[in-house]
Amino acid sequence: MAKVHCFGKIWEQEQLQSDIFSMWIDVPQIAEQAKAGQFVSLFSVNGDTLLPRPISLCEIDTQNGRIRLVYRVVGSGTREFSLLKKGDSLKIMGPLGNGFPLTSEPAIIVGGGIGIPPLIQLAKELSGKVTLVVGYRDSNTFLMEELKTVADEVLIATEDGSIGTKGNVIHAMNEQKAQGKVVYSCGPIPMLRGVKEWASEKGVPAWISMEEKMACGIGACLACVCSSTEQDDHSKVCNKRICKDGPVFLAEEIDL
Repeated sequence: MAKVHCFGKIWEQEQLQSDIFSMWIDVPQIAEQAKAGQFVSLFSVNGDTLLPRPISLCEIDTQNGRIRLVYRVVGSGTREFSLLKKGDSLKIMGPLGNGFPLTSEPAIIVGGGIGIPPLIQLAKELSGKVTLVVGYRDSNTFLMEELKTVADEVLIATEDGSIGTKGNVIHAMNEQKAQGKVVYSCGPIPMLRGVKEWASEKGVPAWISMEEKMACGIGACLACVCSSTEQDDHSKVCNKRICKDGPVFLAEEIDL
């Protein structure tokens, strides 16, 4: 699979929450080869913002040659992207990284915060029963209706208990007795750590998608390494390059 440098055209942009946006981009060169779990790098037109911003793929529309990105505005680069309108163009590189390995067995998909969007495409690509477990801070949720359309079952956890189980995703999985033969997860490190421990206790494999600040996005600069239980052939130390070796890893390979 070859990464592509090209310009994509905005098909649609929608504000989901005060700081969260959904963007569809016409970019058939990337859409035709992308898969769930991969990401793209978006380039700013602002000369002061040199490095591209990595954003995970939320949905892939191969028929129309489009990809969907759901992202949070956290700085000048993502703020610039949020101001783009239908018909605007931006430079994009992708698809990057590896993706989630698919299975036909019953799967549990776990997401928290901005780690939830990439799980929509994964749920669509899995052929077995999908139990989706999502965690929010409160009742101010996003993508909820779409999540219900791609999963057989949706379990919700909120920190304040306003919806679903009070607590985190692990509390929801235990309280509502989530069952599956494999676990997939994307979200903050504390959540991934909990998912790794939960899956280990249940004796099922867990695939986790790591998030980290990146520079090159192609594995050359070693700016986005994470601790590994194996020695890396490139650096000769125990780490993995999230952009190149990941962002999806078997949980037991990563030291969280």
